[in-house]
Amino acid sequence: MSTDSLPTENLLPRNHPSAAASDPAAVRRATAIGGLAILMWSTLALLTALSGTIPPFQLVAMSFGVAFIVGTVAGAARGKDVIGVLRQPWRVWLLGVAGLFGYHFFYFLAFRLAPGAAVEVNLLNYLWPLLIVLFSALLPGERLKRGHVLGALCGLAGTVLIVTGGARGLSLDAGDTPGYLSAMAAAVLWASYSVLSRRFGDVPTEAVGGFCLATAVLAGLSHLLFETTVAPSGGEWLAVLAMGIGPVGAAFFVWDHGVKRGDIRALGVLSYATPLTSTLLLILFGQAAGGWTVWAACALIMGGAVLASRDVLRGDR
Repeated sequence: MSTDSLPTENLLPRNHPSAAASDPAAVRRATAIGGLAILMWSTLALLTALSGTIPPFQLVAMSFGVAFIVGTVAGAARGKDVIGVLRQPWRVWLLGVAGLFGYHFFYFLAFRLAPGAAVEVNLLNYLWPLLIVLFSALLPGERLKRGHVLGALCGLAGTVLIVTGGARGLSLDAGDTPGYLSAMAAAVLWASYSVLSRRFGDVPTEAVGGFCLATAVLAGLSHLLFETTVAPSGGEWLAVLAMGIGPVGAAFFVWDHGVKRGDIRALGVLSYATPLTSTLLLILFGQAAGGWTVWAACALIMGGAVLASRDVLRGDR
């Protein structure tokens, strides 16, 4: 029989994203796995606060170094070829390093270039969930629906409340333009990495370990160029280890699985929960004060998540 008469999905490997997309249960499962990254990233602000005065690039270098070690050990324990998986085309390495290191480089650079505009910089950075939703419409087999756009806009509104505190408002200063552009570059890089990762669905998730190593090396060089080394204390070491295991470690591995095999549009909108849950954790541990804006943002973000993920919860595509 001619292969022209066979359904396309039957010709795809079982682990290919397009093959997984034909199974609603597999899509829901992969989306849930990717969502674990959002929960882990929510702990990053708290762990960063607990890391004391360690400079940003030094912190990135240390935590991503831990992430590489943990990811490599975990992969080897599961019988994976953690060395051979690093033999990837240059395009894969460019995407991985641009996503992980590029995002963090421009994120910290934005705060350095606009030190008096932390609120505005943080808000511009949190355009990445909206960009993921919008960019996903360019992927083969994906279709942007009204619920995804409305959900993303609700999430953006909730993020504005969280970042600005409701009453402080925004004040864009032309002198801070380089910082604003850096924050937007960070948002575009992370959204692009997340969406384009789906185009490399045949690249094993274990390859993320190599991206973590490259990020640690490049962050270390940036630290030597821009910062003064600070020796961590006992409690700060624990915070660094926790970051390397969780929000800067396992989070990137499960996110890779989610964006390749789950509903990337729903993941984009669900990502708006990061600033909200991060703020709630800071309040819970006495690192920040709450208020009406937190609960209003909670309603907006959760409502947006429901709007955007209705079809994946129903099993529609």
